[in-house]
Amino acid sequence: MPQLLCPKGHDSSEQDFCSVCGAKMVSPPAPAQNCPDCNAARESAEAAFCQDCGYNFTTGLHGEPKPAAQHWEATIAVDASLRTDESPAAPEAFQPIAIRLDRENNLIGRGSDKRAIFPEISLDFDDAVSHRHALIMRTENAGLVLRDLGSANGTKLNGSDAQPLADIPLKDGDRITLGHWTRITVRTVAG
Repeated sequence: MPQLLCPKGHDSSEQDFCSVCGAKMVSPPAPAQNCPDCNAARESAEAAFCQDCGYNFTTGLHGEPKPAAQHWEATIAVDASLRTDESPAAPEAFQPIAIRLDRENNLIGRGSDKRAIFPEISLDFDDAVSHRHALIMRTENAGLVLRDLGSANGTKLNGSDAQPLADIPLKDGDRITLGHWTRITVRTVAG
């Protein structure tokens, strides 16, 4: 075994404590390496970032990673399990539709040219949905609330009846059910 130099200068045959004086052995500091991106000298082996280009020696990225931008999205689907005895058969070939919720107020309902109703979340395929059924509204802190507008057949949030005209905060993954078999899932999505 090679001889090691203890902090007090003794040649030690042990790696953890000096075999002469008993002092704790200290590893020599790792040599600082150059930045792999710009080849600038790294200040020390403990330096987290390159002082010249911002390269992060731990993650391999430049600077701190930026969080991905988030937005709200509503996914409309037909859920045949919501059907009651009075409901017609659910459409079988319905493909889920994702709608980005960028507006302050997003009307849920069935469209009507005669009445000039053009919902952001149009559910024309479900005749148990009122023309002006409910709203999904943005809040000041980038959240969402649901408001049933006194719809004829009501609205449920996660299986519980939504009180008409009450603003109910929404969370990522909440499920709104309405009409015969319509389900809307709200989510935050990156990008």
